[in-house]
Amino acid sequence: MKLLNPFASLPDNLLTRALKDGTTPLVFAGGFSLVSNLLYLALPLYTFQIYGRVLASYSISTLVVLTIGALLVFVVSGVIDELRTRVLINYGIALDQKVSSHVFAALFEAETRGQGHGGAQALRDLDSFRQLLTGAVFAAIFDLPWMPIFIGILFVIDPAVGFITLFGALALFGLALLQDRLSRPPLQEANEASLKGYAFTDAALRNGEVVRAMGMLQALGSRWSAYRARSIERGAWASQRASVLGNATKFTRMFIQILVIGVGAYLVVIGKIGPAMLFANMILASRALQPIEKLVSAWDGIVNGGRAYDRLNKALETYKPATTTTTLPRPLGQLSIEGVSFAPPGAERYVLQGLAFKIEPGEMLGIIGPSGAGKSTLARLLVGVWRPNVGHVRLDGADVFSWNRAEFGRHVGYLPQDTELFAGTLRDNIARFLPDITDDQVVAAATLADVHSLILRLPKAYETELTDGGYMLSAGQRQRVGLARALLGDPRLLVLDEPNASLDAEGEDALMRVIDLLKARGTTIVVVSHKPAILRSADKMLVLRDGRMELFGPKDAVMARFTQQSAPARPVEAGQ
Repeated sequence: MKLLNPFASLPDNLLTRALKDGTTPLVFAGGFSLVSNLLYLALPLYTFQIYGRVLASYSISTLVVLTIGALLVFVVSGVIDELRTRVLINYGIALDQKVSSHVFAALFEAETRGQGHGGAQALRDLDSFRQLLTGAVFAAIFDLPWMPIFIGILFVIDPAVGFITLFGALALFGLALLQDRLSRPPLQEANEASLKGYAFTDAALRNGEVVRAMGMLQALGSRWSAYRARSIERGAWASQRASVLGNATKFTRMFIQILVIGVGAYLVVIGKIGPAMLFANMILASRALQPIEKLVSAWDGIVNGGRAYDRLNKALETYKPATTTTTLPRPLGQLSIEGVSFAPPGAERYVLQGLAFKIEPGEMLGIIGPSGAGKSTLARLLVGVWRPNVGHVRLDGADVFSWNRAEFGRHVGYLPQDTELFAGTLRDNIARFLPDITDDQVVAAATLADVHSLILRLPKAYETELTDGGYMLSAGQRQRVGLARALLGDPRLLVLDEPNASLDAEGEDALMRVIDLLKARGTTIVVVSHKPAILRSADKMLVLRDGRMELFGPKDAVMARFTQQSAPARPVEAGQ
């Protein structure tokens, strides 16, 4: 029952700090619960007065006064309950406002660390947890402390009725614990299988063309069916257990209710209590058991909310929000790599090791090497996607990973090997969804990338809506739009990873013209490519092999040595 004491032994992260900061509204909710539960005592008092005074005196005026008074009390009680509900709803909204943006950012950090296997699950978990905090179940938790008060009143009326109600409360509480112990493991397994199935489906849909072209649908469907069958099987097993315990809970509740009525009637018969107390007992016993009944009936939601809370804590345990830093001046473009070694999470060895070189402002560096040499990994390090395990990557002396991301992005353009666009308009994508980018800046970037005329031929030009991933554009068109996005704002550092992988001859010519123009403007450029033609304007070359620098220096010298090393051995002629 960890959820009944949500602030006990909490880990220190943004979520738990937000929960602790919300203690003031929770105190108000507790105060409203106090008033509401005290006002509820009006119902047994009203019943007692009806049987004790009205039915004995046959006084209509007394009946009217008592009825109006009771109605007024419950009007106030209804207002109090509504205020408590609003406090909890606003508490959930405030929690979401404090945490949601960080959860969103944590998803991207996890993705860049190679740990983002749940997609947007953390955001769904935040919604589930917030709904739990603002729902009737959480409100029932505030009523739990008043159970001893109602049971104590029953003990005052008669110890026998008090003991029966106390036994009922303990029995229902025990059934709740048993339900948790029996249903939590299969529910957890069902949930994990369901998440794996959703992630598998998302990946299959992203590669729909490959699936259809190579006839993989049936095989993928079998794997998806296995996840779904596991989820349904464990979910059904949990539901069966929950059903048995739910029926047991219902029986226990009715058993206690009947026992309270029966014992109360016996006490009336023997003259120990008055008839009015019989109905007061029923009302008080029902109210005392009500919070536990609510918790038991919504136990699946509590378990799922608890699982969502645990996953949120796990998603935020390594996340550190960006701190306010001094705004640095616009860089000149000097790029320094200082003893960099890097291994992705879970890797057994360094992917890059011992890299050290420098690029001056306005220079172009070409990076070549065999597949798997670490070229794309180095490109990600240069733009601060990853932090080196050893060493630093610096732009004008400042560590690129520690630089404020929003400010850093204003000075840097990056075109990854796989160009993805976002759901939105073409203008939004080129403008990087920044609100302060003008139309002139967007058109200038598109013109520089030689994609302006292409965009004008689309149905709505720059306002053309793209589906998620930009699938209505060809791969080459997406790459050219991605280049325009990278060129926005005249960046001082431009990193291009296989920028001509999907371009035709016309697109390659446009790309090389862009590179020449940016070099003339003093932009520092890094290009990763397997095609030497795109590197014609390079000042320096870097050859990577197995994550190490094999060659580095002026382009002509490096290419001469690289060509010599790559040349096939001359065959030995017969007789030599």
